[in-house]
Amino acid sequence: MATIKEIAKESGVSIATVSNIIHGKPGASDETRKKVLETIKRLNYTPNVIAQNLKQKKNRTIGIITEDLTIFNTPSIVDGINEYCDEHNYQFVLGNLRLYQKYNKKFYTENKYYKHVEEEFKMMKSKQVEGIIYIGCHCREIKCIPYDLGIPIVTAYVFDKDKNFTSVIFNDEQGAYDATEKLIKAGHTKIGVIAGIKESIHTQERLLGYQRALYDNQILFNPSFILNGDWERESGREVSEQLIKRGITAIFSMNDVMAGGVYDYLDTIEKKVGTDISLIGFDNRESSTAYNPMLSTMGLPLFDIGRKSAEILISLIDKENKNIDHEIYKINCEFIERKSILSIK
Repeated sequence: MATIKEIAKESGVSIATVSNIIHGKPGASDETRKKVLETIKRLNYTPNVIAQNLKQKKNRTIGIITEDLTIFNTPSIVDGINEYCDEHNYQFVLGNLRLYQKYNKKFYTENKYYKHVEEEFKMMKSKQVEGIIYIGCHCREIKCIPYDLGIPIVTAYVFDKDKNFTSVIFNDEQGAYDATEKLIKAGHTKIGVIAGIKESIHTQERLLGYQRALYDNQILFNPSFILNGDWERESGREVSEQLIKRGITAIFSMNDVMAGGVYDYLDTIEKKVGTDISLIGFDNRESSTAYNPMLSTMGLPLFDIGRKSAEILISLIDKENKNIDHEIYKINCEFIERKSILSIK
């Protein structure tokens, strides 16, 4: 691979001139600039980014630690971080804990896995990163991030209520509010809810959004229209059967997987989503486009969560004073309209 010295020699100019042209600095004539750039292209020169960063006493590298790269939300968040880093001349080092692959859902609630997280943070810091983004594979409160690393930390898709660091998550309440309003605007007042597990923060926040939408539209809240599933498809089938027997005309399912159970049950009674019952899901999983008809749902802003996380971290790195107030940023979900809503106006 060619060096900057060879580029200078081949072009008949000084090393300083080549360096200035590479970095877009003024001073060289158009003819000289053209000649140097042609030589760079011909000799396939690639700048030594590491050496440049060392001269600046900054390596412009952040660390990304994922709980599990195989979970549906993680790749899009990493992609959002990647784009922002590219735009701001930052690199990243990626570490994958593989917690879901190793322990399934157990690590969501058990703290005996915290040591793996702490070890990964120490390992990432040893790679001389200037800050770290930690990406959860299930949105929840966590208390496993070490606070004494001496570098900025941002978490994505997970949060710390004590605000020991800045977190970026999606807005559950707003998403449920918008989903319920879509059904109300289609003429529905008897809207059933297939909720998640009672203890889940997602269930609690989404119920707040559902109830607020009813209140804002002067619709009487009926607690019998809310039944809990377990986030899995079979529970959606069982709950939808009970809700339909209670006279609802529309269902808000708190995830797309349980929404699949609604399709299953309606098939058994020769009825159809979008024709006999309106249905909205949540998450915009790939399965939502495989249902017939395709499922209207609330899309999670995963890419935007990644971009915002990178923006916050890099702003913390670039500021001399890192002792700032930390926040929990909530990014709104996006309604994705398909064919599962029946207007009864």
